[in-house]
Amino acid sequence: MVNHKFSHYEGSAPLPAHRAFPDHILLSPRDSVVVALQDLEPGHSVQIAQRSIPVREFIPAGHKMAICEISADTPVLKYGWSIGLATQAIAPGSHVHSHNLSCSHTIDLEAISTEVPGDLEPLDEYTFDGFERSPSPTGRARVGTRNYLAIISNVNCSASVSKLIANRFDRAALAAFPNIDGVVSFRHGGGCAMAYEGSRHRMLTRVLGGIAKHPNIGGFLLVGLGCEQGTLDHLVRSQKLYRIESAGNNGSGDEDSVPVLSIQSSGGTRATVELGCEMVSGMLPRVNDVQRTKVSASHLMLATECGGSDGYSGITANPALGAAGDMLVACGGTVILSETSEIYGAEHLLTRRARSRAVAEKLLERIEWWKWYCNNYGEELDNNPSVGNKAGGLTTITEKSLGAVSKGGTTALEAVYEYAEPIEQPGFVVMDSPGFDPASVTGMVASGANLVAFTTGRGSCFGFKPTPSFKIASNSRLFARLPEDMDFNAGQVVEGRTVQEVGRELFLRLLATASGEMTCSEKLDLGDEEFVPWQVGPVL
Repeated sequence: MVNHKFSHYEGSAPLPAHRAFPDHILLSPRDSVVVALQDLEPGHSVQIAQRSIPVREFIPAGHKMAICEISADTPVLKYGWSIGLATQAIAPGSHVHSHNLSCSHTIDLEAISTEVPGDLEPLDEYTFDGFERSPSPTGRARVGTRNYLAIISNVNCSASVSKLIANRFDRAALAAFPNIDGVVSFRHGGGCAMAYEGSRHRMLTRVLGGIAKHPNIGGFLLVGLGCEQGTLDHLVRSQKLYRIESAGNNGSGDEDSVPVLSIQSSGGTRATVELGCEMVSGMLPRVNDVQRTKVSASHLMLATECGGSDGYSGITANPALGAAGDMLVACGGTVILSETSEIYGAEHLLTRRARSRAVAEKLLERIEWWKWYCNNYGEELDNNPSVGNKAGGLTTITEKSLGAVSKGGTTALEAVYEYAEPIEQPGFVVMDSPGFDPASVTGMVASGANLVAFTTGRGSCFGFKPTPSFKIASNSRLFARLPEDMDFNAGQVVEGRTVQEVGRELFLRLLATASGEMTCSEKLDLGDEEFVPWQVGPVL
C-alpha cells in the first residue's frame, strides 16, 4: 500500500485518526489555527494538547479558530504554512476569516527540485475493464473507459445543428447498440472572430482535436457552417484526423475518410440534420463493435478537479484523492492537476518536488503569465475564492490553494502542459487552466483524461461526457444531503479513518468506475452542457 503522508507540508504529520465526530482538527503542530469540524458555540472549550481554549465567538463548521495570540501584520499558519496576514490582533478562541485575515503572497521559491520524492514501489496487480483503441501517433496505448459517438461543432454557428443530430439518438434509438454509451454533441461559443492560426484558434483546435481523438470516443462527425475562420479542413489536417473526404463532404468513401458536414454545402439546416443522422446511423454498428477487455491500471489518466470547496476539502477529500492518485502513479498511470489560478500560493510545494528545474520553471512561468493576464483585466488572483468558498470557511487564495494541490498526491512533478495539450508523460503532471470547473475539465479531457475525480464541499453537481465524473464529498453532511449527486464520502477521514484507508477505498471505486460502474451524474444523464473550451484572447 502507498504510504501517503502530508509530506509536502513542512513540519506536518500524517492526518491522525480521530474519534467519531471530533469538534476540531489541528493540521500541523506549527499552526496558529484549528479548523472547526462542528459548529463551536461561545462557552465551549477546545482541547489542544494540555491546553483548554475557550471559544470566544461562534465558529461555523469548516471555519478557523485561533489557538494562540496572533499579532497584527503577522502570518496566520494553517497546514504549517502562512495563509495570509492578520489585519488586526486576534485573541485565542476567535474566529479567523475575511474580517481579520488578508492574502499575502510571500513564499520562498528558491527551493527548486530540492525535495524530489523517490519512486513509489510499483503496483502491478490492479486492472480495469476498458475499450482498447488504436495507439496514439506517438505509439502510446489508448484505452477508453466509455464508448461514445461524438458530434463535434467547429463553430458556434453549427452548434444547434450538432445538437439536433445528437438528440435523434436517445436511449431508445440506441437500444440495439448496447456497447455505445451515447451520442453526444460538443458545442461551444467560438470558432470565428479570431485570427487564423492565432493563439485563440490554436487553443480551440487542440480542444476539438483532443475530443475527436479521445479514447472514450468510438466515432465522430464534424459539423461546420462553411464560412467560419476555424475551417474544418484546418481542424482535420492540423490535428491529423486521418484525411478529409474531398468529394461532397458527405463522409462516404473509405474507412480513413473523416465524416464532415458543412451546412452551407449540404442544403441548409434541415437537410444537414437529416444527412447527419444518416451518417451517424451508418457509423453505429462499427462503434458498437467493441468489447471491454481487462487492462492494466497504467492506462488510466485521471483528471483531478475541486469545485465548491469548503474548509473540509483540504483536510478530507483532496488529500484522500491525493492518496488514490499516488496509488495510480505507482500503477504506472497518470494524474493531472490543473486550475493554475488555484495553484497560486502553493506553487512552492510543487516546485520543490519538480523532477527537474525546467519543469519547475515552466510552472512558475505559467504563474507569472496568470499575474500578467489578471492585471490586464483589472483582476487579482486573490479574488478567486468564491462567495460559496468563503461561506464554507476558506478565506484567501493561498489557503484554498494549499488544500487544492493535495489532490496531486506526494509524488514527483513530472511535467507541465499547456491547456488541452496531449499528455504523454505518465506520473503526476500539471496542465495549465483556469479554476472555472467546466473549462478546466474540458482541457484535461481534451488532453486525454479518461476518468475525472471531482471533490466538492459545497455540492457541485457536475457531469462531463464522454468521461465519467466521480464526485467526492468532503464531509458527511453533504454526502447525506445530496445522495443522488455524491459518489463517495471523504468525510470518513475526520470520523475515525485515515487518509490512507479512505484513499485506497477511493482508488478501488475509481477502478470500478473505469470498468463501467455508473457515476451519479451518469445515472442522472448529466454532462451534455459542461463542454466549455477556454479561449484566451480578443473576439475580433
